Amino acid sequence: MTSDREEGDLEDAVAVFVRHRSRLFGIAYRVLGSAVEAEDVVQEVWLRWQRTDRSVVLSPVAFLSSATTRLAINVAQSARVRRETYIGPWLPEPVDTSADPELGAQRAEALELALLLVLERLSPAERAAYVLREAFDYAYPEIAQILQLSLVNVRKIVSRARKHLSEEQRGSVDTAEHRRLLSVFVAAARTGDVASLEALLTPDTVSLSDGNGMRGCARIPVLGRARVAKMVTYPRLWRDAEPALVQANGSTGVLVRREGRAIAFMTMAASEAGIHQLMWVFSPDKIAAFLGSRARFAAPGIAGAGGV
Repeated sequence: MTSDREEGDLEDAVAVFVRHRSRLFGIAYRVLGSAVEAEDVVQEVWLRWQRTDRSVVLSPVAFLSSATTRLAINVAQSARVRRETYIGPWLPEPVDTSADPELGAQRAEALELALLLVLERLSPAERAAYVLREAFDYAYPEIAQILQLSLVNVRKIVSRARKHLSEEQRGSVDTAEHRRLLSVFVAAARTGDVASLEALLTPDTVSLSDGNGMRGCARIPVLGRARVAKMVTYPRLWRDAEPALVQANGSTGVLVRREGRAIAFMTMAASEAGIHQLMWVFSPDKIAAFLGSRARFAAPGIAGAGGV
């Protein structure tokens, strides 16, 4: 039997963890690009928090953030090896952000799919340092302590990450224009209006399809305005399809259903020059993770004493 004191202590532990859970998931998701892997990290952090002598923890949020970041880095290092066998382009798992637009961040930094994809080119430690600084506004000394690196090294890592990302990123349109472009694009693609599609796309546009070897899914990036416009009008994709705009990663995406079953997710990156990147997710596991994410963020909490 547990004493009243022990029960009260566990209730306090649960309350603290629930208070910071959205932040912990936000850190792990940005580092990993996977909602499923991020959930696993948060679950492990909860188990560690239960086992910890919390009476000696001066700052619960610092302890939980450190544990989350270090675990996420470890998972990211092993995930990089696993992704070497992935068939075709790999894209981050989209997450429904209609309930939590910033996923626990003080700013919605490093959340859009296109930026998460660029973050994948950094090392896990560089990614973590950038996320902690830019999305969650951690001070450099805090990041140095979390990553167990020198202050000078952390400043260099964040600076290097910013420079790399700025070289990769283009200016982006605002939320309303992004939504408009997406709506016009889908309408043109469904009707096979290649001319209208080409008018929306930049000459160097690229389309990435994540299907991990699924039949009919492009296994290499499709490059160029004409090729992309022709590909996205593929009749088999839109036959009996029911596309709907959804909130994903702090922006607008499209979820395509057929006979009530979600078969694809798509979003894009655009600048004033037009749409320059299309990102298609066909992987059933990633689509299922997206569909499950709304309920998860709407009611984050503990699923009993032993789990999140």
